[in-house]
Amino acid sequence: MQGHVTDQQTRLSQALKRRAAEEGFNPVGIARIPGSPRLQLRTEALQRWLDHGHQADMAWMAAPRRRDPTLLLEGLTSVLAVGLNYFVKDQPSPGSLKVARYGWGRDYHRVVDQRLRRIGRWLSEQRPECGWRACVDAAPLLDKAWAEEAGLGWIGKNSNLIHPQRGSWMVIGHLLTTEPLDADPPARSLCGRCTACMDACPTDAIREPFVVDARRCLAFHTIENRAEALPESIRAALGPWVAGCDICQDVCPWNHRTLPHSNDPDVQPRPWLLNLHRNDVQHWDDKVWDQNLRGSALRRIKPWMWRRNAAAAQPDPTPTL
Repeated sequence: MQGHVTDQQTRLSQALKRRAAEEGFNPVGIARIPGSPRLQLRTEALQRWLDHGHQADMAWMAAPRRRDPTLLLEGLTSVLAVGLNYFVKDQPSPGSLKVARYGWGRDYHRVVDQRLRRIGRWLSEQRPECGWRACVDAAPLLDKAWAEEAGLGWIGKNSNLIHPQRGSWMVIGHLLTTEPLDADPPARSLCGRCTACMDACPTDAIREPFVVDARRCLAFHTIENRAEALPESIRAALGPWVAGCDICQDVCPWNHRTLPHSNDPDVQPRPWLLNLHRNDVQHWDDKVWDQNLRGSALRRIKPWMWRRNAAAAQPDPTPTL
Protein backbone atom coordinates (compact mmCIF):
# COMPACT_ATOMS: atom_id res chain seq x y z
CA MET A 1 0.00 0.00 0.00
CA GLN A 2 2.84 2.39 0.88
CA GLY A 3 4.44 1.75 -2.51
CA HIS A 4 1.16 2.52 -4.27
CA VAL A 5 0.89 5.85 -2.43
CA THR A 6 4.49 6.68 -3.30
CA ASP A 7 3.91 5.89 -6.99
CA GLN A 8 0.87 8.17 -7.04
CA GLN A 9 2.88 10.91 -5.34
CA THR A 10 5.66 10.58 -7.91
CA ARG A 11 3.25 10.65 -10.84
CA LEU A 12 1.49 13.72 -9.48
CA SER A 13 4.81 15.48 -8.83
CA GLN A 14 5.94 14.85 -12.40
CA ALA A 15 2.59 15.89 -13.84
CA LEU A 16 2.60 19.07 -11.76
CA LYS A 17 6.01 20.04 -13.11
CA ARG A 18 4.84 19.36 -16.66
CA ARG A 19 1.80 21.55 -16.04
CA ALA A 20 4.10 24.33 -14.81
CA ALA A 21 6.22 23.97 -17.95
CA GLU A 22 3.07 24.41 -20.04
CA GLU A 23 2.67 27.82 -18.41
CA GLY A 24 6.12 28.84 -19.66
CA PHE A 25 8.05 28.18 -16.47
CA ASN A 26 11.57 26.80 -16.72
CA PRO A 27 13.26 25.76 -14.48
CA VAL A 28 10.75 24.06 -12.20
CA GLY A 29 11.42 22.17 -8.96
CA ILE A 30 9.84 20.93 -5.74
CA ALA A 31 10.92 21.25 -2.10
CA ARG A 32 9.46 19.69 1.03
CA ILE A 33 8.79 21.34 4.35
CA PRO A 34 10.83 21.97 6.53
CA GLY A 35 13.68 21.86 4.00
CA SER A 36 17.33 20.98 4.41
CA PRO A 37 19.63 22.41 7.11
CA ARG A 38 20.76 25.09 4.63
CA LEU A 39 17.24 26.51 4.67
CA GLN A 40 17.60 27.13 8.40
CA LEU A 41 20.91 28.88 7.76
CA ARG A 42 19.23 31.12 5.17
CA THR A 43 16.54 31.98 7.73
CA GLU A 44 19.17 32.89 10.33
CA ALA A 45 21.01 34.97 7.72
CA LEU A 46 17.80 36.96 7.11
CA GLN A 47 17.64 37.85 10.80
CA ARG A 48 21.28 39.00 10.82
CA TRP A 49 20.57 41.09 7.71
CA LEU A 50 17.62 42.71 9.47
CA ASP A 51 19.59 43.25 12.68
CA HIS A 52 22.18 45.24 10.72
CA GLY A 53 19.50 47.45 9.16
CA HIS A 54 20.32 46.38 5.62
CA GLN A 55 16.60 46.45 4.74
CA ALA A 56 16.59 50.29 4.92
CA ASP A 57 12.93 51.45 4.82
CA MET A 58 11.58 48.08 3.68
CA ALA A 59 9.94 47.22 7.00
CA TRP A 60 7.89 44.45 5.40
CA MET A 61 11.03 42.32 5.18
CA ALA A 62 10.77 41.74 8.94
CA ALA A 63 7.35 40.04 8.75
CA PRO A 64 7.50 36.96 11.06
CA ARG A 65 5.78 34.79 8.45
CA ARG A 66 8.82 35.17 6.19
CA ARG A 67 10.74 32.88 8.53
CA ASP A 68 8.02 30.20 8.73
CA PRO A 69 6.14 29.33 5.52
CA THR A 70 3.71 27.10 7.43
CA LEU A 71 2.11 30.34 8.65
CA LEU A 72 1.14 31.12 5.04
CA LEU A 73 -0.85 27.92 4.47
CA GLU A 74 -2.23 25.57 7.10
CA GLY A 75 -1.05 22.01 6.56
CA LEU A 76 1.72 23.06 4.14
CA THR A 77 3.93 20.13 3.11
CA SER A 78 5.38 20.97 -0.32
CA VAL A 79 6.57 23.94 -2.36
CA LEU A 80 6.55 24.08 -6.16
CA ALA A 81 9.17 26.64 -7.25
CA VAL A 82 9.14 28.09 -10.77
CA GLY A 83 11.33 30.42 -12.79
CA LEU A 84 10.28 32.68 -15.67
CA ASN A 85 13.01 33.76 -18.08
CA TYR A 86 12.91 37.47 -18.97
CA PHE A 87 16.10 37.66 -21.04
CA VAL A 88 15.19 39.00 -24.49
CA LYS A 89 17.16 39.84 -27.63
CA ASP A 90 16.36 43.56 -27.57
CA GLN A 91 18.92 46.05 -26.29
CA PRO A 92 18.61 49.69 -25.18
CA SER A 93 19.76 52.30 -27.69
CA PRO A 94 23.25 53.73 -27.01
CA GLY A 95 23.02 56.92 -25.00
CA SER A 96 19.63 56.09 -23.50
CA LEU A 97 18.79 55.88 -19.84
CA LYS A 98 18.62 52.36 -18.42
CA VAL A 99 15.87 50.38 -16.76
CA ALA A 100 16.37 47.00 -15.09
CA ARG A 101 15.39 44.18 -17.45
CA TYR A 102 12.80 42.68 -15.12
CA GLY A 103 10.66 45.80 -15.63
CA TRP A 104 10.67 45.82 -19.43
CA GLY A 105 7.52 43.75 -19.91
CA ARG A 106 4.25 43.24 -18.07
CA ASP A 107 4.21 43.33 -14.28
CA TYR A 108 5.79 40.01 -13.39
CA HIS A 109 3.79 39.87 -10.16
CA ARG A 110 0.59 39.59 -12.17
CA VAL A 111 2.05 37.33 -14.85
CA VAL A 112 3.52 34.79 -12.45
CA ASP A 113 0.56 34.94 -10.05
CA GLN A 114 -1.97 34.31 -12.82
CA ARG A 115 -0.04 31.34 -14.15
CA LEU A 116 0.51 29.86 -10.70
CA ARG A 117 -3.19 30.14 -9.98
CA ARG A 118 -3.99 28.20 -13.13
CA ILE A 119 -1.57 25.52 -11.96
CA GLY A 120 -3.22 25.55 -8.54
CA ARG A 121 -6.66 25.07 -10.05
CA TRP A 122 -5.29 22.17 -12.08
CA LEU A 123 -3.91 20.64 -8.88
CA SER A 124 -7.32 21.00 -7.24
CA GLU A 125 -8.83 19.02 -10.08
CA GLN A 126 -6.37 16.20 -9.42
CA ARG A 127 -6.62 16.39 -5.62
CA PRO A 128 -9.89 18.10 -4.62
CA GLU A 129 -9.03 17.96 -0.91
CA CYS A 130 -5.65 19.69 -1.19
CA GLY A 131 -5.02 23.32 -0.30
CA TRP A 132 -2.70 25.66 -2.16
CA ARG A 133 -1.52 29.25 -2.29
CA ALA A 134 0.30 31.15 -5.04
CA CYS A 135 3.21 33.35 -3.94
CA VAL A 136 5.27 35.88 -5.86
CA ASP A 137 7.93 38.02 -4.19
CA ALA A 138 5.38 40.34 -2.59
CA ALA A 139 4.41 37.45 -0.27
CA PRO A 140 6.32 37.10 3.04
CA LEU A 141 8.29 34.07 1.92
CA LEU A 142 12.03 33.42 1.64
CA ASP A 143 11.47 32.99 -2.07
CA LYS A 144 15.07 32.69 -3.25
CA ALA A 145 15.93 30.28 -0.44
CA TRP A 146 13.00 28.00 -1.31
CA ALA A 147 13.84 28.21 -5.02
CA GLU A 148 17.39 27.14 -4.14
CA GLU A 149 15.97 24.36 -2.00
CA ALA A 150 13.88 23.16 -4.95
CA GLY A 151 16.93 23.04 -7.22
CA LEU A 152 16.16 26.06 -9.45
CA GLY A 153 19.61 27.53 -8.88
CA TRP A 154 21.86 28.82 -6.14
CA ILE A 155 21.83 32.20 -4.42
CA GLY A 156 24.83 34.11 -5.73
CA LYS A 157 27.00 36.60 -3.91
CA ASN A 158 24.84 39.38 -5.37
CA SER A 159 21.79 37.72 -3.72
CA ASN A 160 20.28 36.77 -7.10
CA LEU A 161 19.28 33.23 -7.96
CA ILE A 162 21.59 31.75 -10.62
CA HIS A 163 20.84 28.78 -12.86
CA PRO A 164 23.84 27.08 -14.52
CA GLN A 165 22.28 27.16 -18.02
CA ARG A 166 19.95 30.15 -17.73
CA GLY A 167 21.93 32.58 -15.62
CA SER A 168 20.08 34.92 -13.30
CA TRP A 169 17.66 36.60 -15.71
CA MET A 170 14.52 35.07 -14.24
CA VAL A 171 11.77 35.99 -11.83
CA ILE A 172 10.56 33.29 -9.48
CA GLY A 173 7.29 32.20 -7.94
CA HIS A 174 6.02 29.47 -5.67
CA LEU A 175 2.93 27.36 -5.27
CA LEU A 176 2.53 26.25 -1.67
CA THR A 177 0.44 23.13 -1.22
CA THR A 178 -0.74 20.68 1.41
CA GLU A 179 -0.22 17.83 -1.07
CA PRO A 180 2.86 15.65 -0.35
CA LEU A 181 5.16 15.77 -3.38
CA ASP A 182 8.57 14.38 -4.32
CA ALA A 183 11.37 16.82 -3.54
CA ASP A 184 14.18 17.64 -5.97
CA PRO A 185 17.79 17.93 -4.76
CA PRO A 186 18.74 21.43 -3.55
CA ALA A 187 21.00 23.40 -5.88
CA ARG A 188 24.75 23.45 -5.26
CA SER A 189 26.51 26.82 -5.16
CA LEU A 190 28.89 27.39 -8.08
CA CYS A 191 30.08 30.94 -7.43
CA GLY A 192 33.42 29.70 -6.14
CA ARG A 193 35.96 32.45 -5.57
CA CYS A 194 34.41 34.82 -8.10
CA THR A 195 33.77 38.36 -6.81
CA ALA A 196 32.82 40.04 -10.11
CA CYS A 197 29.49 41.32 -8.79
CA MET A 198 31.06 42.70 -5.61
CA ASP A 199 33.86 44.40 -7.53
CA ALA A 200 31.52 45.98 -10.07
CA CYS A 201 28.95 47.49 -7.69
CA PRO A 202 29.59 51.26 -7.86
CA THR A 203 28.42 51.89 -4.29
CA ASP A 204 29.87 48.79 -2.57
CA ALA A 205 26.33 47.73 -1.71
CA ILE A 206 27.39 44.05 -1.60
CA ARG A 207 29.08 44.38 1.77
CA GLU A 208 30.22 40.77 1.85
CA PRO A 209 29.27 37.67 -0.14
CA PHE A 210 25.46 37.25 -0.15
CA VAL A 211 24.86 40.45 1.87
CA VAL A 212 23.38 43.44 0.00
CA ASP A 213 22.87 46.66 1.96
CA ALA A 214 19.78 48.32 0.49
CA ARG A 215 20.92 51.67 1.89
CA ARG A 216 23.72 51.67 -0.69
CA CYS A 217 21.88 49.96 -3.56
CA LEU A 218 20.98 51.90 -6.71
CA ALA A 219 17.91 49.72 -7.24
CA PHE A 220 16.56 50.55 -3.78
CA HIS A 221 17.08 54.27 -4.20
CA THR A 222 15.57 54.51 -7.69
CA ILE A 223 12.50 52.42 -6.78
CA GLU A 224 11.86 52.60 -3.03
CA ASN A 225 13.43 55.84 -1.81
CA ARG A 226 10.68 58.44 -1.43
CA ALA A 227 13.00 61.33 -0.50
CA GLU A 228 12.81 64.46 -2.63
CA ALA A 229 16.51 64.19 -3.48
CA LEU A 230 18.75 61.16 -3.78
CA PRO A 231 21.80 60.97 -1.47
CA GLU A 232 24.88 62.51 -3.04
CA SER A 233 26.73 59.18 -2.95
CA ILE A 234 23.94 57.60 -5.00
CA ARG A 235 23.74 60.51 -7.44
CA ALA A 236 27.47 60.28 -8.05
CA ALA A 237 27.28 56.54 -8.80
CA LEU A 238 23.94 56.41 -10.62
CA GLY A 239 25.25 56.44 -14.17
CA PRO A 240 22.40 55.83 -16.65
CA TRP A 241 20.13 53.89 -14.23
CA VAL A 242 16.73 55.45 -13.55
CA ALA A 243 14.72 52.36 -12.55
CA GLY A 244 16.54 49.53 -10.84
CA CYS A 245 20.05 48.37 -11.69
CA ASP A 246 21.46 45.30 -13.49
CA ILE A 247 25.18 45.89 -12.99
CA CYS A 248 25.76 42.92 -10.69
CA GLN A 249 23.96 40.66 -13.16
CA ASP A 250 25.58 42.14 -16.27
CA VAL A 251 29.05 41.26 -14.98
CA CYS A 252 28.19 37.78 -13.67
CA PRO A 253 30.14 35.12 -15.65
CA TRP A 254 27.08 32.86 -15.59
CA ASN A 255 25.29 35.52 -17.65
CA HIS A 256 28.08 35.70 -20.23
CA ARG A 257 27.26 32.30 -21.65
CA THR A 258 24.91 31.69 -24.55
CA LEU A 259 21.60 32.08 -22.78
CA PRO A 260 18.12 31.23 -24.05
CA HIS A 261 16.16 34.27 -25.20
CA SER A 262 12.51 34.45 -24.23
CA ASN A 263 9.81 34.91 -26.85
CA ASP A 264 7.12 35.07 -24.19
CA PRO A 265 4.92 38.08 -25.09
CA ASP A 266 4.54 39.04 -21.43
CA VAL A 267 8.26 39.80 -21.01
CA GLN A 268 8.88 41.65 -24.29
CA PRO A 269 9.97 45.28 -23.75
CA ARG A 270 7.82 48.32 -24.25
CA PRO A 271 9.57 50.24 -27.07
CA TRP A 272 9.92 53.49 -25.14
CA LEU A 273 11.99 51.74 -22.47
CA LEU A 274 14.76 51.02 -24.97
CA ASN A 275 15.07 54.62 -26.15
CA LEU A 276 14.53 56.66 -23.00
CA HIS A 277 16.09 60.11 -22.60
CA ARG A 278 16.20 62.64 -19.82
CA ASN A 279 14.17 65.24 -21.67
CA ASP A 280 11.40 62.70 -22.28
CA VAL A 281 11.11 61.90 -18.59
CA GLN A 282 11.30 65.51 -17.41
CA HIS A 283 8.12 66.27 -19.37
CA TRP A 284 6.12 63.37 -18.01
CA ASP A 285 2.87 64.26 -16.31
CA ASP A 286 0.53 61.84 -14.56
CA LYS A 287 -1.29 61.04 -17.81
CA VAL A 288 1.86 60.11 -19.75
CA TRP A 289 3.18 58.14 -16.78
CA ASP A 290 -0.09 56.20 -16.58
CA GLN A 291 -0.02 55.41 -20.30
CA ASN A 292 3.61 54.28 -20.28
CA LEU A 293 3.42 52.20 -17.12
CA ARG A 294 -0.04 50.68 -17.22
CA GLY A 295 0.32 47.03 -16.16
CA SER A 296 3.99 47.50 -15.30
CA ALA A 297 5.94 46.62 -12.15
CA LEU A 298 7.57 50.03 -12.52
CA ARG A 299 4.40 51.88 -11.50
CA ARG A 300 5.94 51.75 -8.03
CA ILE A 301 8.15 54.59 -9.25
CA LYS A 302 5.92 57.67 -9.22
CA PRO A 303 6.18 60.43 -11.88
CA TRP A 304 8.16 62.80 -9.66
CA MET A 305 10.57 59.95 -8.81
CA TRP A 306 11.21 59.28 -12.50
CA ARG A 307 12.00 62.98 -12.95
CA ARG A 308 14.24 62.96 -9.86
CA ASN A 309 16.14 59.90 -11.05
CA ALA A 310 16.49 61.15 -14.63
CA ALA A 311 17.83 64.50 -13.45
CA ALA A 312 20.67 62.72 -11.63
CA ALA A 313 21.40 60.08 -14.29
CA GLN A 314 24.26 60.22 -16.78
CA PRO A 315 23.47 58.38 -20.04
CA ASP A 316 25.94 55.66 -20.96
CA PRO A 317 26.86 55.23 -24.66
CA THR A 318 27.75 51.58 -24.08
CA PRO A 319 25.00 49.03 -24.87
CA THR A 320 24.04 46.60 -22.12
CA LEU A 321 24.71 42.86 -22.19
